[in-house]
Amino acid sequence: MEKNKELRVFAEEIRVETIKELAHLGFGHMGGSMSVVETLAVLYGGQMNYDPKNPAMENRDRLVMSKGHAGPALYAALALKGFFPLDRLNTLNQGGTTLPSHCDRLKTPGVDMTTGSLGQGASMAVGLAKGAKMRGKDYFTYLILGDGECDEGQVWEAALSAAHLKLDNLIAFVDWNKQQLDGAVDDVLNLGDIAQKFQDFGWHTQQVNGHDIDALQQAVEQAKAAKGRPSMIVLDTVKGNGCRLALETFPCHHLKFKPEQIAPSVAEAEQALAQARKALEVE
Repeated sequence: MEKNKELRVFAEEIRVETIKELAHLGFGHMGGSMSVVETLAVLYGGQMNYDPKNPAMENRDRLVMSKGHAGPALYAALALKGFFPLDRLNTLNQGGTTLPSHCDRLKTPGVDMTTGSLGQGASMAVGLAKGAKMRGKDYFTYLILGDGECDEGQVWEAALSAAHLKLDNLIAFVDWNKQQLDGAVDDVLNLGDIAQKFQDFGWHTQQVNGHDIDALQQAVEQAKAAKGRPSMIVLDTVKGNGCRLALETFPCHHLKFKPEQIAPSVAEAEQALAQARKALEVE
């Protein structure tokens, strides 16, 4: 229980820092960054093996943020874990930054794969997982996909390949937040039952509340224990979760805002963080 409360604090820290870095910029991918906060907290809060002092550690677990526009949330998690100074978040998407709008492994310490051209991250993750098998390495590759991203045929080619290759060292997530760039996913291209689709493709599949720390922890543990096939965890999430401005805007894939518009969201996120810290102290 205490561990999950610590992870809730970490999640709220990621949320606060993500909102603040985008607030400093005045625009950005707020919605999809907010919906993966808890997943990042669980992964970087204990499930993944990594070393901030040695980002290229050979036997580290890898993360492919295929929905690369959620880079701001990943950057916040990496900064909070010491991969680079926290104040670097204020350089997001500015000239000379090491934190571009979408993830770039050549620029950002801790980023394992350059992503953002949607659909391609799935194939890259399959390659990383297959490479680990070929070299006899026991690390996991984690993959985060967007639900709208699953419109791309390349995702399903990768899904078939991963199952055929029995990549049980690949654990993927679909951020099922029900929105994509142009509106509701069901309106743009209805995906049906995503979990069932991956199951039919030969994956070990689960569906959980993507904002529930305990459910996420259990799902990752079950995925690690699954043998002989890759694992998919479908995250039932709300796009913009924890940021009032995003929640009140549809679609909220990319937002542009003035300081006075985002200020209430920053204050509310900081309040949620304070409450999470207080709950941990009571424990």
